[in-house]
Amino acid sequence: MVPPAALSVHLCIGQVYAFSVFNEPLTRVIGISRSSPEDWKLTTLGWVFSLAILFLGLSAAFGGKWLEKVGPRLTMFIAACCFGGGFLISALGVSLHQIWLIYLGYGVIGGIGLGLGYVSPVSTLIKWFPDRRGMATGMAIMGFGGGAMIGAPLSVWLMDHFKSATSVGVMETFLVMGTLYFLSMCVGSLIIRTPPKNWRPAGWAAPAVRNGMITQNHVHIDQALKTPQFYLLWLVLCLNVTAGIGVLGQASVMIQEMFQGVVTAAAAAGFVGLLSVFNMGGRFFWSTASDFVGRKNTYFIFFVLGIAFYASVPSIGAAGNLVLFIALYAVILSMYGGGFSTIPAYLADIFGTKFVGGIHGRLLTAWATAGVLGPVLVNYIREFQVEQGVAKADAYNLTMYVMAGLLFLGFCCNLMMRSVHEKHHMKHAELDEPDGVFPREEAASAGPDSDQKAVGKKFEDEIAHSTAVKPLSLLWLMLFWLYVTVPLAWGIGSTLQKASALFN
Repeated sequence: MVPPAALSVHLCIGQVYAFSVFNEPLTRVIGISRSSPEDWKLTTLGWVFSLAILFLGLSAAFGGKWLEKVGPRLTMFIAACCFGGGFLISALGVSLHQIWLIYLGYGVIGGIGLGLGYVSPVSTLIKWFPDRRGMATGMAIMGFGGGAMIGAPLSVWLMDHFKSATSVGVMETFLVMGTLYFLSMCVGSLIIRTPPKNWRPAGWAAPAVRNGMITQNHVHIDQALKTPQFYLLWLVLCLNVTAGIGVLGQASVMIQEMFQGVVTAAAAAGFVGLLSVFNMGGRFFWSTASDFVGRKNTYFIFFVLGIAFYASVPSIGAAGNLVLFIALYAVILSMYGGGFSTIPAYLADIFGTKFVGGIHGRLLTAWATAGVLGPVLVNYIREFQVEQGVAKADAYNLTMYVMAGLLFLGFCCNLMMRSVHEKHHMKHAELDEPDGVFPREEAASAGPDSDQKAVGKKFEDEIAHSTAVKPLSLLWLMLFWLYVTVPLAWGIGSTLQKASALFN
């Protein structure tokens, strides 16, 4: 029941990647059929997405510690209020034609909902799946990648439904989507459960000989900032995301300019859709694979393949090999998504699971940094190349080599990763102190097997009598999985239909 609870949140907040579908209609809120002098410009609207990503990083960084105190249920409910409420405030901004209300609604308040909603299910899943941490985080963060596949076609359909001679349909769409997302995220907050302390899956025991990179200790969220490992992982995530996000933002223009006369605008849109599918699939595939090959080795794969692929793009473009070009970028974007989903498990391996949600939140400032650095590098290097007389088809060559260089730096940072020094570990007395994090962890000191079984039995009884899910049966399980997989399947189908234009 916990994975669909996480997906019901991430499939909602992943809509942020699809906000661009509102940009063009918002430029003609007054003119309706075409923009008027009183309408907003695209440059003005571009700040909405930037603010949302900025406050995602800030709220994740500052709210992560609060999450560890109050638990995921309250955090996810607050995220639902902020994200859904942000849409409603933005609808008012469209109605009154006040851009500051959209900045406040979707950008600031909605961005806070994004950050809290992003980190809250992840740490819970890691604690439920100590044997499959990568798979657990991949299930949740896959939803964030898939959220745009639902949000984009849903937004377009709603705007087409509500548009009229006096409205472009954006205000009404904001109202509907805000309500739907609030309700869906509330469902997730009701389903979510936290395991009792020291809980383990039935029949599973930690292996006697363990990977030295997977600690059995815990590092406090504030102490983690005093370790070199935190900053190395910050750079690992930032450099991996910088290389991917810059290309993702310019994918449509890039493939049209590198293959002039071959790739149409419709085919380029299909290329973007195909990359979205691999971005989402890579989040689950690579994080699950990391359970078997290790987190450090998984990032080595990202960096080695990334360096080789980015360095190969200029020659492949010059040769006009479109199929190989598409294949390379599909793998690149799968590793971009995989970087997001693998990093929480990497953090749990290095710092333990007790404060992984808060530490993950602070590490997401690397995402906010990469979100600015990546597009700036791609856009400004391309512009500089064109001004120097370089043909548009070759204007991305230098950018690809720069990205390969950034990935080499990431390779070096990952190479330097070691286990955290024992001086940073929490002492047993600190671990046994009641911290009020989760009410169900009152049996933290359970040691003997008989006591642990009693804790598990009490927890199972509590689940069975829960008011949120009653009874916990196969039927409920199927219903909630259908609840998240049917919209996702619809979104994937819509995206693949668009991607078919690339091959036509």
